[in-house]
Amino acid sequence: MSRLISVMFLGLVTMACALPAYAGNDDVETVEVKAAFEDVKKNVADAIIKRGYVIDYNAKLGDMLVRTGKDIGSTKKIYNGAETVQFCSALLSRKMMEADPENIAYCPYVIFYYERADRLGTIYVGYRELDDDGSNASKSSKKAINKMLDEIIKEASGTR
Repeated sequence: MSRLISVMFLGLVTMACALPAYAGNDDVETVEVKAAFEDVKKNVADAIIKRGYVIDYNAKLGDMLVRTGKDIGSTKKIYNGAETVQFCSALLSRKMMEADPENIAYCPYVIFYYERADRLGTIYVGYRELDDDGSNASKSSKKAINKMLDEIIKEASGTR
């Protein structure tokens, strides 16, 4: 019996080690691009604006972490640059909220881009995928938003 438990445990450990590192973030879509941070930042803004959307807010998260790190006793540099932009589509958001008023939780949409301090020259661009819960109309509207977000990050990163 002890040998069976050991074999089962070893099997579980082996399976756990085979999972991708991002397994806990399966709702986050990210692409990598070898480029300058400022170029990717501009590409993200261009991809959003050319679709007729307005960027409502640009959060400079990397700057905030540097600024506040001193206050909490942390000097570890996580990013060389890290920002998010948020925006909405009147058409897509309306469809989503007409399908279910609680879908307001998904607006505005957020796209992030960052360069890790330990991986200079690689910029990560992504978004958090909207879930596929709810009525068929709700699922359909969220799927359209995910598609649009995916198109934007791929265009901005040159991977499409």
